[in-house]
Amino acid sequence: MSGKPKLYYFNARGRMESIRWLLAAAGVEFEECFLETKDDLTKLRKDGSLLFQQVPMMEIDGMKMVQSRAIGNYIAMKYNLYGKDLKERALIDMYVEAVIDLNELLMTHPFQPADKKEQHFATIVDKATNRYFPVYEKVLKDHGQDFLVGNQFSRADVQLLETLLMAEECKPDILAKFPLLKSFKARISNIPTIKKFLQPGSQRKPPLQEKDVPKLMKIFH
Repeated sequence: MSGKPKLYYFNARGRMESIRWLLAAAGVEFEECFLETKDDLTKLRKDGSLLFQQVPMMEIDGMKMVQSRAIGNYIAMKYNLYGKDLKERALIDMYVEAVIDLNELLMTHPFQPADKKEQHFATIVDKATNRYFPVYEKVLKDHGQDFLVGNQFSRADVQLLETLLMAEECKPDILAKFPLLKSFKARISNIPTIKKFLQPGSQRKPPLQEKDVPKLMKIFH
């Protein structure tokens, strides 16, 4: 086994994408093992690799880690993306948890039935522009610093950028009323490790297409 973390998931974004983002932001090379069929998932379950019978799973430091939040916390701590003290860590956790809530809405949009899609899209836009983005805009305005917490690059910056870009894929002008978030997006996108991850050919995954949904559902069910 190489020294690189190894990620086990589908060849799609889902709950693994934030983990890919964090590793890339930390400058850590990683390998991926894609689950292509239901048998691939069954094999992992039967050999005891999945503590709770589900992916994502990451092999790192001799462990087979599951649960995306636990994996994210481990990467953040290991690679100095988790603030300098408990108070900063608490802030990072709050900001990240809110981002995850919005990310879940964005992530599940392609899976919505046709008659629910319009309402789901409206919910995404409403929550993004009225609940979540105003908070991050205010944070950046109030402290006037480049990063969300402690004027230091952290997991919160990485995950917010990921979600801002996903939101723009959904609605290109969604940041129109948030000038500080637009500046934040440009600034964080220009950090060398992030810039590299945003280039074509990286391990960043494209948006899920509706035509790919049935294939993923077959692996699950």
